[in-house]
Formats: sequence, C-alpha cells, structure tokens
Amino acid sequence: MSMNVLVVIGVGGMGQSIARRQGAGKRVLLADFDEQVLGATAESLRGEGYDVVASPVDVSARASVAALADRAAQLGGVTEVVHTAGLSPVQASAAAILAVDLLGVALVLEEFGRVVAPGGAGVVISSMAGYLAAPLDAEQERALAHTPADELLDLPFLAQVTSGAVGYSLAKRANHLRVQAASGAWGRRGARINSISPGVVSTPMGRQELAGDGGELMRSMIDTSAAGRLGTPADIAAATAFLLGPDSAFVSGTDLLVDGGVVAALRTGAPSAAA
Repeated sequence: MSMNVLVVIGVGGMGQSIARRQGAGKRVLLADFDEQVLGATAESLRGEGYDVVASPVDVSARASVAALADRAAQLGGVTEVVHTAGLSPVQASAAAILAVDLLGVALVLEEFGRVVAPGGAGVVISSMAGYLAAPLDAEQERALAHTPADELLDLPFLAQVTSGAVGYSLAKRANHLRVQAASGAWGRRGARINSISPGVVSTPMGRQELAGDGGELMRSMIDTSAAGRLGTPADIAAATAFLLGPDSAFVSGTDLLVDGGVVAALRTGAPSAAA
C-alpha cells in the first residue's frame, strides 16, 4: 500500500514544528540547503518515531527542485507540500533573497504542481512583509504572477532592487501572486495551494531579525498589535494544519495572514491591546 508523503522544504523552526504536527503516520520528506541542519533534524525526528527521508535541495535551481519533486513521487502519494525555505534581510543580499524567496517559490509551485496527488494540498510560507511592500502597478503584478519561473529574475524592475528589505517584501508579495496563479494548475490535478503570511515569529531567523537594525521597529509593531506578543512556530503549524486539512477544502489560491494583528494595527492606527 502506497504511503502518503508529507514534503517539508526548509527545516528551520517553522518547518520542524509543521513536520511534527503533520508527519505522524506519513512518510516525511525533509529538504534543506544546509545539509548539517537537515541531517540533525531528520535524526531527531526519527528518534521521535517519524518515518523520515532527508534530501538536500537548492530551491533556486530548477534541476534540484525537480529532482526533489521526483523523489517525493517515488516515495508515495504526495498529499502535503509545505515550503518554508527562505532568506531574510539580515542574512543575505537582495539578489540572494530574490533567488531563494521569489524564484525558489515559483520553482516549487511548478515542480510540485506536476506531482501533487489528487486531493492533496500545499502551503507556501510567505510573510506579512508582503502586505507592507511598496505598491506595484497592474503590469508588474501580472509579470510577477505569470512570468515563467526561469525568466522571473530577468524582469527589468527587479534589476533596480538593491536593498535586502525591499527585495524581501517584494518577494513575499510575489509569493501571494504566484500562489493565486498556481491554484488553477493545482486545481486541475484535484489539489489546492495556499500561502500563509506569518508576523514576527520566534524562530532562529526571527530572532536574528529582532537583533538586527530593524529590531526596534519590529518590537514596536508587535507592541501595537492585538496579540501583543511574538508568534510561535506552533501558531504557524496550526494554521498550516487547517490549510492542509479537510476543513479548508473550499479554500485555494489565497493567503492567510497570521501576524497577531500587526498589519491590521498598522493599517488602521488601532491602539494596542496593552494600551
């Protein structure tokens, strides 16, 4: 009997939490660029009783993503795909962020869109930064949504992006658009695809950002939010479980903002819960 396969791309804090929540009774294919972290995470999950296969991947390279998708299909029915891999402004240049956070998502959507099983579902982890990006015109949005993945980084307006923060927010806005555009192709396979936009989450990456130049601004945004706290990997895993599960069977091509109310407060000038 064929096993159901859960694919988790990116094994940071969110990826690990999602693998633990979703992986019981499934074959779990973990993938990451950092082979040391990947191996340690796989070994830890195996020790907890999960059926784990580990595979290194470079999400910015089509051949690598295609090989990962093929590997997933060989393991069983690919019923759940979760893409968490990404770089943040404190970690990388604008060019690297666009290659991983923009192109990487586009490649995963295309390559896993050809192997996902009927009835399957996928989730792309984006960011609330996508809601805070500088406005794009309609032509730019169409280009980000529909340009073939291999041509994405050649879009002229992307050549002007030199700031990591700008590149990050632009990539995350593009994630929303690519998921919307991909939902039709996934739907023709009887599958669904959505994205989640976390706020500031207490993961190693999130803590790096809080310690960086923008940390004070991020803490201020948290203070004005309804929740008034950092998010946890478990918060994102719970939202992911909903979007992968049967209760969201009529949801595809949309983004779920899981930010504790930060964007709502910024857009409306709402007072904080503490105030």
